[in-house]
Amino acid sequence: MKRSTIAPHATVAATLATLLVLSACGAGTDSDGAESSPGDTTGVTDDTVTIGAHFPLTGVAAPGYKEIPTGAQAYFDFVNANGGVHGRQIEYVVRDDGYNPTNTTKVTNELLLQDEIFAMVGGLGTPTHSAVVDQLNDEGVPDLFVSSGSLMWGDDPDARPMTFGWQPDYESEAKIIAQYVAEEMPNAKVGLFLQDDDFGEDAEKGVRQYLDDQIVAVERYASGNTDVGPQVAALQGAKADLVLAFTTPAYTALAKLVSLSLGYQPDWFVSSVGSDSPLVGSLLKEFSEGAVTAGAGALDGVLTTEYIPTVDQGDDPWVQLWEQVWEEHGKGGKLSNYRIYGMSHAYAFVQALQGIGEDLTREKLVEFMKEEGADLEGPQLAPFRFGDDSHLGISGMRIVELEGAGSKPLTPVLVTDIGDAEITEDTSGQAEDAPPSSGLPE
Repeated sequence: MKRSTIAPHATVAATLATLLVLSACGAGTDSDGAESSPGDTTGVTDDTVTIGAHFPLTGVAAPGYKEIPTGAQAYFDFVNANGGVHGRQIEYVVRDDGYNPTNTTKVTNELLLQDEIFAMVGGLGTPTHSAVVDQLNDEGVPDLFVSSGSLMWGDDPDARPMTFGWQPDYESEAKIIAQYVAEEMPNAKVGLFLQDDDFGEDAEKGVRQYLDDQIVAVERYASGNTDVGPQVAALQGAKADLVLAFTTPAYTALAKLVSLSLGYQPDWFVSSVGSDSPLVGSLLKEFSEGAVTAGAGALDGVLTTEYIPTVDQGDDPWVQLWEQVWEEHGKGGKLSNYRIYGMSHAYAFVQALQGIGEDLTREKLVEFMKEEGADLEGPQLAPFRFGDDSHLGISGMRIVELEGAGSKPLTPVLVTDIGDAEITEDTSGQAEDAPPSSGLPE
């Protein structure tokens, strides 16, 4: 549906430590043991469908990320208050893994065995979800809209048929960033600051397709190690005047803080993962013990990407819907970009349930995603890539310059895919999509 109107470093290390970083399920019967239609109906009753997710509600990665499930819960509550999906209420069970893969395995077992979830929806993190993705596929549990841009959520559907990504993958995002730099900043001396895992590896692969000759330094950090001084000093020593940072918010803040202490003032291009200005500003203040108080303007002038509307875009009909949902069903705090992220994948999941119909099985959910998922409407600025050959999520984004808590678009929405796929301007009209006036998928 197109647009319509809606009624919506010792001290640093100590501080960061608190802020940073299968069994078989039944098929063929409902939770009361009654006979059901062919297929796996675990988690489904006549009145409810139970889904689950793992998130870091405490510990190393809780800042920002713990808000995602509160947004999803608010939207599910909004749907439930309006009759649910085909008469079923959505019961959403979130378990805290503390961004620790060992804990992710434990809480996933609890979700499957104790909570008997129908599907995992939005589980967060590359290292954490990697610990359970094979288990979910082996058990035949739909694993939708993983909150991470790793390629493993969708580049090999034969290996992981139950798993579907949601946000743009890191390689495709890096390609779009790198092409922009090559065209608009051809003389820049580029330094890469990368997380030392699949996040950084996928990003570097995409960047090198366009910027190999401009790269003067590549520095990596290990998540959990708060001393990034040597890496930032090495970028300075290589005379990098543009740093492409594929970082989580805490490491964006740490890198900015160290660069300030060194008098190093390159231009910054930060991937969407680490560029939430209000959060980075609050972390800068915390890590510097109040010496840096840039607030929401901490990343002014920094370039980044966006693939869904953000909280500052109050005239966007999706943001208006999210404001309405949060006002009616939020459990405290302000609407944030992380909560919008959670609402966005919750909307996609509700839309999938609507599309399946009343006869709900795990198999039908996966088939719907393969056959109809690419046509899901929603706030995403570019279409999904779901199909038989790919379970990767959103296909593109636009480049923006950050200003305060908001942003200024620098490009139209650009779309691509992994490998040598061309980057083109999106012509689908997806960025003009708007929710129905009810706020419920149709």
